[in-house]
Amino acid sequence: MRREGRITPSQRRALETLWPLYGVETGDQPLNLEAIFGRRAPRVLEIGFGDGASLLEMARAHPETDYLGIEVHRPGIGRLLRAAHEAELDNLRLICGDALQVLQHNIPGSSLSGVQLFFPDPWPKKRHRKRRMVQPGFIQLVRQGLAPGGWFHLATDWEEYAWQMMELLEGAPGLRNRTGPGRFLPDRGGRPPTKFELRGRRLGHGVWDLLFERVS
Repeated sequence: MRREGRITPSQRRALETLWPLYGVETGDQPLNLEAIFGRRAPRVLEIGFGDGASLLEMARAHPETDYLGIEVHRPGIGRLLRAAHEAELDNLRLICGDALQVLQHNIPGSSLSGVQLFFPDPWPKKRHRKRRMVQPGFIQLVRQGLAPGGWFHLATDWEEYAWQMMELLEGAPGLRNRTGPGRFLPDRGGRPPTKFELRGRRLGHGVWDLLFERVS
């Protein structure tokens, strides 16, 4: 569900005035991504971009790639809309909605070069782990959206969740661990650090990155 939270006047103005420029409305049909971005280019989908700082940095650093972000937290969407407009980006589009629904109904098969999922809610209590994003059905929806050779990059600062991700992804058909069986990336894999991650590192938290690719 969409989350309003505490929204500033500038974020609200951005949602009202800039959504027509950067926002993507979804229905129950696959999106025409070439029409949305106005070109044919590699496309990366980020699920849950938070305040959007790292997604903005990637879009600025890689103008040759189109970025599509999904988020339900409207203040974060408003912040990223404003920042994208100030940076005059034309390779970034945003969706406010449920990632599972978007993957199932709106992302054409084999249309993505990469999918990013950074620091999803770990739902640490055992009775709540069924709410975690990374589940077998979700993994297969991601795989269907990836082109052959496309990558799925995940990161978490919750070690138990990292190992659960590893087990589920290595057991999923059609995916291969680019780093090697049972191995995490030795670094961030080129992604910018997030504010959440930097705060966690100051508190002594570890971070685990996983990188898988679609195989036939």
